[in-house]
Amino acid sequence: MKRLTLFLPLILALGIGIFLASGIGKDPTELESALIGKPVPEFTLENLREPGESLDRSLFLGQVSLLNVWAEWCPACWDEHDDLMWLANEKGVRIVGLNYKDQRENAFRFLGRLGDPYQTIIFDPRGSLGFDLGVYGAPETFVIDAEGIVRYRHVGVVNERVWKEILLPVVNRAERDS
Repeated sequence: MKRLTLFLPLILALGIGIFLASGIGKDPTELESALIGKPVPEFTLENLREPGESLDRSLFLGQVSLLNVWAEWCPACWDEHDDLMWLANEKGVRIVGLNYKDQRENAFRFLGRLGDPYQTIIFDPRGSLGFDLGVYGAPETFVIDAEGIVRYRHVGVVNERVWKEILLPVVNRAERDS
């Protein structure tokens, strides 16, 4: 029994080393989503700009969209905002915003300061749609095809490199398949 206790720290260290080594080389922005290939979850939430106007999943029918999860309190959302403005204004990308666990006044202050790249903004102050989408935090961006099917999920900032190397190919495939 004493011999076993001598080797216990070595066995424990080996186990921890194997666990940590299994994560090497994995991209933390590529979190699997159970929703890939499935419709955007059903929801009924307010339009941020038009209180009282209800939005639902039909918002995503007819055109490929980026669904960008953002909030005023999110520092990375501030970082990616110029790139979202570029995508909307220069590239003509349809971006739907999901204002996540935020206050309406703060969201308007954020957009007033940085500009508004969103065609429509879903107001999700409690995070209910975010929860149904499996959102870990902001920012996250989903590619939604013209049938309202989730094609891809990107965790983290969208910038020019992410757009060109990751999201644009998915958007192009979604447009071809629609």
